[in-house]
Amino acid sequence: PDERFPSAVQFLKDAVAYYQRLGVTIQRLLTDNGSAFRSRAFAALCHELGIKHRFTRPYRPQTNGKAERFIQSALREWAYAHTYQNSQHRADAMKSWLHHYNWHRPHQGIGRAVPISRLNLDEYNLLTVHS
Repeated sequence: PDERFPSAVQFLKDAVAYYQRLGVTIQRLLTDNGSAFRSRAFAALCHELGIKHRFTRPYRPQTNGKAERFIQSALREWAYAHTYQNSQHRADAMKSWLHHYNWHRPHQGIGRAVPISRLNLDEYNLLTVHS
């Protein structure tokens, strides 16, 4: 919702919990140099979770190319792809777009596969998560 450290800390907690349910352990994290990611609270959480936190080089967005590509896709396919009644309507549409992006949309960079296929989930686990 914003670029402040409480939101970044909460997002990391939520992301770790989500991926744990998929059987994925986050070991490393690459972020830009935003103040939220440089905060003591964010550093403490990374340490507590055993996550090695690295930063991109300043003024080098290509260092974080996957994130930059995701942002381009989000802007083109979600944020500006439709006319929304208001900001809340756009925010509400994000969850279904993210689901489509990760579960159904082929990605050229991974051989036209969908991202969720990269987790090698067994059928039972996949059905549990996808419900």
